[in-house]
Amino acid sequence: MMDPTTDNAGQTGDPGNARASLEALRAEIAKAVVGQDPAVTGLVVALLCRGHVLLEGVPGVAKTLLVRALAATLELDTKRVQFTPDLMPSDVTGSLVYDTRTAEFSFQPGPVFTNLLLADEINRTPPKTQSSLLEAMEERQVTVDGTPRPLPEPFLVAATQNPVEYEGTYPLPEAQLDRFLLKLTIPLPSRQDEIDVLTRHAAGFNPRDLHAAGVRPVAGAADLEAARAAVAKTTVSPEITAYVVDICRATRESPSLTLGVSPRGATALLATSRAWAWLTGRDYVIPDDVKALALPTLRHRVQLRPEAEMEGVTADSVINAVLAHVPVPR
Repeated sequence: MMDPTTDNAGQTGDPGNARASLEALRAEIAKAVVGQDPAVTGLVVALLCRGHVLLEGVPGVAKTLLVRALAATLELDTKRVQFTPDLMPSDVTGSLVYDTRTAEFSFQPGPVFTNLLLADEINRTPPKTQSSLLEAMEERQVTVDGTPRPLPEPFLVAATQNPVEYEGTYPLPEAQLDRFLLKLTIPLPSRQDEIDVLTRHAAGFNPRDLHAAGVRPVAGAADLEAARAAVAKTTVSPEITAYVVDICRATRESPSLTLGVSPRGATALLATSRAWAWLTGRDYVIPDDVKALALPTLRHRVQLRPEAEMEGVTADSVINAVLAHVPVPR
């Protein structure tokens, strides 16, 4: 993905200032995280679309630090859950607790009742606990003992996971994966980026103390609401809508896949394309916006055939082939 441009016009809470605040957010995160600009952009897109993000990468590439830095730049409530094999669903959602003083059960909310939830190493816990987030991510509520309880707004789950071939991991169920708006892969840094990381550490950078690194809040709920309202007004032509549909339908016909992109995935691609168009300073979507967000929006919504996987085919390569094959509207 490309870098969004900056627009410093406007006042607090209006679309122009909101775009400037989100650009400042990217600059603040860069004080703590080196060379992960596409992932930062993806997190901003998810915020604009009211979506959730799954970050995948090997241990030690700053996945958790990236989300913590995002939380430090937002004037929002944040909580973290370390997913482990013995974690129970109630440890995430909350539970009813008997109060001996009143002789009644009262609900004790879990960490999911926050604006930004960091679900760290989500695939280190069994599917039963992973699924405890399904209702929260889709319906923005948690039901305990038959009573639905709404979550705060805004609400974003930013989950990290190690590649599934690593020991001690549980693959996320398809239904769980489909709840994530974007799946962002965090690569190993380039040689120069790694030199920059070590230089910062040699100068005293402490990843556990982001305040000392100068990371400060630069955007709040008003900025997000103004930005989301502007994104909702971004024009989508019938040709772009048809282009998104054709891309998703083409994945269902790919001989390399057993599962193509669902209509939910098509809706997600349209939403992320609109957010990206607005971030780049336009009030209309072009085909390049769709192409820029196709991989992170769709890669986790397809399933490879075993024989294709054995031949080295990846979800990204299939989607890239689809993008090359589907005619681009003028």
